[in-house]
Amino acid sequence: MYLVHETCTLYGCQVTPAERLSRATVAERALRLADDEGVDAITIRRLAKELGVTPMALYWHFKNKEELLLGVVDHVLVNVRADRSAGDPWQKQLRAIVETVIGVMRAHPCLPDLLHSADKTQTPSFTRATNDTLALLADAGFDVEEGYWIAMYLLNGAMGLVGAQPGCPASVPADQVEEWRRQKRVQMESLPTDRFPMMVEFAKTLTQAPDIERYYAFGTDLLMSAVETMAEQRAVNKA
Repeated sequence: MYLVHETCTLYGCQVTPAERLSRATVAERALRLADDEGVDAITIRRLAKELGVTPMALYWHFKNKEELLLGVVDHVLVNVRADRSAGDPWQKQLRAIVETVIGVMRAHPCLPDLLHSADKTQTPSFTRATNDTLALLADAGFDVEEGYWIAMYLLNGAMGLVGAQPGCPASVPADQVEEWRRQKRVQMESLPTDRFPMMVEFAKTLTQAPDIERYYAFGTDLLMSAVETMAEQRAVNKA
């Protein structure tokens, strides 16, 4: 067990609770807290209580809240990377990065707020993922400044996709989802057809739950097509 208050002896040496409490354990608990209650819920005191240790135990790993937030960002983005050894074309590797970022954001709705709250450029995971992305975009024919613009476009596009996910808000109880969708459909169908014919037409789609996986596949295609089309135009112009 990590979370105990008394000291113990390991190979003859005294090991404190802070030493047994890894950075990853602290970051993971903070991440869950942020997902459940928002980024503002993350405080050293609150997190120490959640983990069953004193605040001093957390200061062993993070000197203040700013460092803690950076640690959480670094932890959650650890698997966002390009596989440069696979020999896949840049398009496939870049798409994999985008899909991974979207997947992480779907799993952790607090991530966009975390990225805005902390200086993500100070975290190894974000820096590595950005560097991987710039390398792939260099292969696509973009210069490093253009590559950075594209990387930020893709990151914000991923945030937008997750934030605009269609369907019922997560705050609505499961047994009320169908009624929420019905009321939304009736509301749209009541719009004046002479002024808003397409909105009235869209209301028909609310008779059933949206295909979320299709939505994300479509959104990823939308993001990637912009980059791929520009890269193709660059190649034609250079030919």
